[in-house]
Amino acid sequence: MKSLFMGVVGAVALLGASPIMAQSVKDVVGPMIAEQIHGEQPPAKLLVDPPVPEHLEHGRVIIQYRAENLRILPAFGPHAAQIIPRVGHIHVTVDDNPWRWADASGLPLIVNGLPKGPHHIRIDLETPLHQTIDSQTVEFVIP
Repeated sequence: MKSLFMGVVGAVALLGASPIMAQSVKDVVGPMIAEQIHGEQPPAKLLVDPPVPEHLEHGRVIIQYRAENLRILPAFGPHAAQIIPRVGHIHVTVDDNPWRWADASGLPLIVNGLPKGPHHIRIDLETPLHQTIDSQTVEFVIP
């Protein structure tokens, strides 16, 4: 029994040492935050998917987004603007209305109750001081 166990442990160790599986955490998730602090941060960018089509039929707009080189967090003001790596939030405007809202959850946007017809939602990636970094507009039709 002991030799069978040692054989299994040896096989697992051999597989773990194979070059196919030799991928470091840094290779997968990128450099540590401490490594990024010493250099200039790459520009932040907003990536937005179109609304999920199946939900539009029910009058729901679900839009998934993410930021590159910026963490979406509820941190605001001048002290938050000094955080490295940078943080921010989004502003959301529906159909060019004069009002908008801020969101710092990082979760998909969900909008309900829009009337049938064409609409658009603008998503602005913002600094903690509410300065726009990037912006994307999504157009869709509620059938």
